Amino acid sequence: MKISELKKYLTEVSAVNFRLPDNSYLPVHFHVTEVGLITKHFIDCGGTERKETAANFQLWEAGDYDHRLAPQKFLHILDLSRNILGSEDLDIEVEYQQGTIGKFGLEFDGKDFLLTPKQTACLAQDACGIPAKKKIALSELTVQADCCTPGGSCC
Repeated sequence: MKISELKKYLTEVSAVNFRLPDNSYLPVHFHVTEVGLITKHFIDCGGTERKETAANFQLWEAGDYDHRLAPQKFLHILDLSRNILGSEDLDIEVEYQQGTIGKFGLEFDGKDFLLTPKQTACLAQDACGIPAKKKIALSELTVQADCCTPGGSCC
């Protein structure tokens, strides 16, 4: 999700709810403790220099159970962060404390903000000798007559 999308969605909701990948919700008394600009400057295993930039939100919960972050307050926090984030419409990543700090993507389902899993990947698979995945149609698969049938040899 981009910052512009988040701002649009915040004008459409009456409450800010974040849902984790396991479908559980963050406690309603969460805080947005940081809005930052994350720039990652790195070299991949194939020797290519890369840069990634994203807006980063840190969500946190404390024992102040009466706290509720209204959509208008979240928009105000985003307005305050303009000097840090600049004018570019950045992708958003979200940090939330679990067993360790979890890093998530962000989506919206029309009601809730969804914290989506992020995955690692090799960015230079050809340089590492990782073969490209080949897609094949189910019709191309063949079944051996004696396999996976009652009395067959597969089990």
